[in-house]
Amino acid sequence: MVAIAASTYLAASVLTLSQRRTTTSYGGIKKCCRILAVSAERIGRGTDFGENEKLEKKKMNQKMVKEESEVKPNIYANPEELPEFEDDKKWLKDHFEECKEMIRSDGGPPRWFSPLECCSSTSPDCPLLLFLPGIDGTGLGLIMHHHKLGKMFNIWCLHIPMQDRTQFNELVKLVERTIRSENYRTPNKPIYLVAESLGACLAISVAARNPDMDLVLVLSNPATSFNKSQLQPLLPLLEIMPDQYPLNLPYMLSLATGYFATMFLGCMHSNPLRMVMDNIKRGLLPQTIGELSQDIVTMSMYLSVLADILPRETLRWKLNLLKSGSACANSCLHAVKAQMLILCSGRDQLLPSKEESQRLQKTLADCEIRMFEESGHFLFLEDNVDLVTTIKGASFYRRGKHLDCVSDYVPPTPSEFKKVHESFSWVLTATSPVMLSTLKDGQVVRGLAGIPSEGPVLFVGYHMLLGIEIIPFVAQLMMERNILVRGIAHPAMFVKVKDRMPPEPDPANFDVFRVMGAVPVSAANFYKLMSSKSHALLYPGGVREALHRKGEKYKLFWPERSEFVRTAARFGAKIVPFGVVGEDDFAEIILDYNDQIKIPGRREEIERVTSRTAKLRTDASGEVANQQMHLPWMLPKFPGRFYYYFGKPILTEGMKVELREKKKCDELYLRIKSEVEGCIDF
Repeated sequence: MVAIAASTYLAASVLTLSQRRTTTSYGGIKKCCRILAVSAERIGRGTDFGENEKLEKKKMNQKMVKEESEVKPNIYANPEELPEFEDDKKWLKDHFEECKEMIRSDGGPPRWFSPLECCSSTSPDCPLLLFLPGIDGTGLGLIMHHHKLGKMFNIWCLHIPMQDRTQFNELVKLVERTIRSENYRTPNKPIYLVAESLGACLAISVAARNPDMDLVLVLSNPATSFNKSQLQPLLPLLEIMPDQYPLNLPYMLSLATGYFATMFLGCMHSNPLRMVMDNIKRGLLPQTIGELSQDIVTMSMYLSVLADILPRETLRWKLNLLKSGSACANSCLHAVKAQMLILCSGRDQLLPSKEESQRLQKTLADCEIRMFEESGHFLFLEDNVDLVTTIKGASFYRRGKHLDCVSDYVPPTPSEFKKVHESFSWVLTATSPVMLSTLKDGQVVRGLAGIPSEGPVLFVGYHMLLGIEIIPFVAQLMMERNILVRGIAHPAMFVKVKDRMPPEPDPANFDVFRVMGAVPVSAANFYKLMSSKSHALLYPGGVREALHRKGEKYKLFWPERSEFVRTAARFGAKIVPFGVVGEDDFAEIILDYNDQIKIPGRREEIERVTSRTAKLRTDASGEVANQQMHLPWMLPKFPGRFYYYFGKPILTEGMKVELREKKKCDELYLRIKSEVEGCIDF
């Protein structure tokens, strides 16, 4: 059994999930237009009235009223009208308002609190998430993410009062006592430590002291590089400068860059014109720039709050805390065994975060990086950063000791689907897909009305060049039928490579596919998909079809063995054969695999990339066994329309016993293959 193979390879080279900012940083959310999605069994059926026309009309009206009450709203129907952000999201304004309230009644030792907006939606199965703050210590750094995190985690935030002078090692013990207590209470669940700057040093130190505990670390711009940062020179300055010199948090923020810090620069240097010009260079729309000017006014109102959070003496204490915390964390990196995701800002001028993230990845056993090139140091307070989407895209969300790609999967939110749709809109525009499906009675209709609503459903088809046909299909099925397809994907999407070298793709380029439900190919995962009544997508030809050679367009390369039939029949799956045709895929192959291996050094390069991915079909024979991971050299063609044809679903319910015979199983397998070929020729 093989998977969506080369579509992932294409994505690694070309496609990324775009992030756009189209509303003010604290409001202006559009309401989505709800469209009703009707099941396939209720679409496109005519009625012959005959003699009892009135009676039949009455029955039909009653039936329509009943069905109308059963239909569910499809919030994905119009992606353009989906909100950019969720309605319950908090904003930068809320952050400063709550900071002001917190420091007003501050005092006492460090302590945990749980945000009110996270308490009502948390499931008992959700893992615990502990947020460890940066030098501000408020514990409100995730306020713009509480609304989404609260649906997946039980959230506790650490608050370190402004006047508190707890040493770093005592903070480590405080967090350690908490995780040990929670691990004793729920030993089969992971504990997430989400932290920024100083908090990241705290998380690393705790993880090093508890190597046998199931911890997942998500760290934003760790301060382990404090000795190389622009903050370190502030320590001697604080000792010698007069008290009236403004060495406080607003002054420090003037060192930062990125969208969030740019607003501070505009406020503090009285140069909003420069800020506006910077945003024009970044391609922001005129109305968005107008909204930014409102943000500047808002930010200027809260500069006093920033100064109150870190007055001079507190700033001096926190910088010394950073120094000791960085030294402690660096001294114990070798002992860290926890799974770690580092979120790195490309425009962080407080810390050399890019270089530090690469150093940590090379040092630590299980560490991945996600880069945010246009972001500044305060990553969690930027509108265009979605922590939940990042965690899901990196496959870092799990409820048990091991990741289960089926049961741990969280479907995309409307805002996530909107961003995915926008990032791939060029594919939809270039291919202008037309989709035809077959109803139960054999009638071919335009649209996806013939796709069964109830699972399990298995789509089996032919891979076009680079698997480009997946994108329009998945998007259209979500928009038209509110059905999410779980693509059974090549393991290359999920391989973690520490010393990645070109042309090996960046793992982050696959995040969008994981957000949309891609599952690594395996017999166990296929079994779970069918048993959970999912809609799954399978390409038996896999890599060999998607990376086909010259003159092999629309040619199937399926294995001889019937790999998926028995499992599908065990759960009574409906198998939908389909084919896609267009402008010989969408590009002209100039150099295929056979041509490239003749180029000096290219064969070795392809073999190196292939050897670093999981091996599939090592025991297979024939062309399907050729699984070389390479990218054909191509010239794009003039955009041509894609035509999808979905055949009549093949019902396997009641065939479980019958298909135990190899002969019967092979017969059904060959029938499915023949149906796919027929769909291509349709």
